[in-house]
Amino acid sequence: MEPNEASISRRGLLRGAAAAAMLLPFGMTLASCAAPGGGGGGGNAGPQGEVTSDNPFGVAANSKVDAVIFNGGYGVDYVENAAKLMEGNDGLDGVTVKVSSSTKIAQELQPRFVGGNPPDLIDNSGANSIGWNTILDQLEELDDVLEAENLDGEKISDTLFGGVKEPGTFDGRFVALNYVMTVYGLWYSDSLFQANGFQVPKSWQDLSALGAAAKEKGKYLFLWGKEAATYYQTMVVNSAVIQAGDDVRLPLENLDAKAWSHPVLQEILTIFHELIQAGYVKPGGAGTQFTQAQSQWSLDQEALLYPSGSWIENEMKKQTAPDFKMMGIPELPLDGNQTTPAGTMRAEAGEPFIVPSNAKNPAGGKELLRTMLSKESATAFAETKLAPTIVKGTVPEDGFGSTALVSQSKMLEAAGDNVFTIKSFNLYGMNSDQLPIWNTFLGGGMTVAEITQQLQALTDRIREDSSVTKIEIK
Repeated sequence: MEPNEASISRRGLLRGAAAAAMLLPFGMTLASCAAPGGGGGGGNAGPQGEVTSDNPFGVAANSKVDAVIFNGGYGVDYVENAAKLMEGNDGLDGVTVKVSSSTKIAQELQPRFVGGNPPDLIDNSGANSIGWNTILDQLEELDDVLEAENLDGEKISDTLFGGVKEPGTFDGRFVALNYVMTVYGLWYSDSLFQANGFQVPKSWQDLSALGAAAKEKGKYLFLWGKEAATYYQTMVVNSAVIQAGDDVRLPLENLDAKAWSHPVLQEILTIFHELIQAGYVKPGGAGTQFTQAQSQWSLDQEALLYPSGSWIENEMKKQTAPDFKMMGIPELPLDGNQTTPAGTMRAEAGEPFIVPSNAKNPAGGKELLRTMLSKESATAFAETKLAPTIVKGTVPEDGFGSTALVSQSKMLEAAGDNVFTIKSFNLYGMNSDQLPIWNTFLGGGMTVAEITQQLQALTDRIREDSSVTKIEIK
């Protein structure tokens, strides 16, 4: 799972951006307690080896590269494979790469930041990721990675999907390269819909009729698991942005005092509350582990729709019914009067990789990233993980046999440049406080007014806390 807004990992472990939760108390930052400078051979020292076309960052001969990768649903083998490819680069003399896995990035790596010896490359993912606003001033800018040529001699920036820098840019500094292209949407079984004559919804106005049709077949419209309750917040917010654009997005991103009272958000929440009260959402999710709930959808087919990022197929591939034919559509606009262009959707690069400035071999960290962005590495990832990277042209028309991957490609093609992201929930570590709110709402124990008040109160608390560094999002 992505968790982006969920407390679980993008693909299977407690997480979120999918995500970067604030794991230190408000007011405490790594920057305030880290030893200044030091570390030996940090990014500010410049290249240590000869700069060539095969070694654009000047990785020193016989040097070692230390990479720590979040071990979630995508595993770590894709980085291990890139490491082998990098070690075979004739332009790198005797360079070796050590790839370590972790499910507790913050707990294991915060002490290394404080001690001045962080790894050269980090996949800062999972519920236990390091809060972004605690380390931003300790990270290398990565523009030079995109300006470099890939292993095929092409400028890397020319080979990537549009908008890939946005999720990893903070205060104008591009410091996190998000590797996996994540598509957010509603996922369903095409075979189930075809067999029962269900109509794929086009807006929130269609959901009541679809819920009634599902109920006639002994099924639900939605279901959820306790750790992933905020997947439904993601669905609601993305839907509102698709309907009304920045008029909804920017107040939420910048902690506006009336962000959650926007009329479009209120109308969507009202419809959702009606669906819950009508019994179209399976009860008991607050007591169900999230992958168990997802299995009720993908294997038992108890519900028609599930909101998630595109990691869902890979995450549930061992618990999906035969001939399920998973497909996806963007989250739904409120009605047929959306102000954004047709096809607008939330799609963003995820799985953020960072290079600490105080690492021993930041040039090596960047070179490993360059290798991961080669067509060979990116194609291998898409084929084995059933998800596209930020590198274009690596997924064939048949999606390696994956209907979900084919639908992702179609959605991205239809959206073009009309894509957006949501940063604030992960940036300020809101997920742990939002989870119980959404579990209660989905269980029918909260009104629209109550969920609005509680979500706004959380937003207000962060906005008014002077110890929390605020970042303007545009």
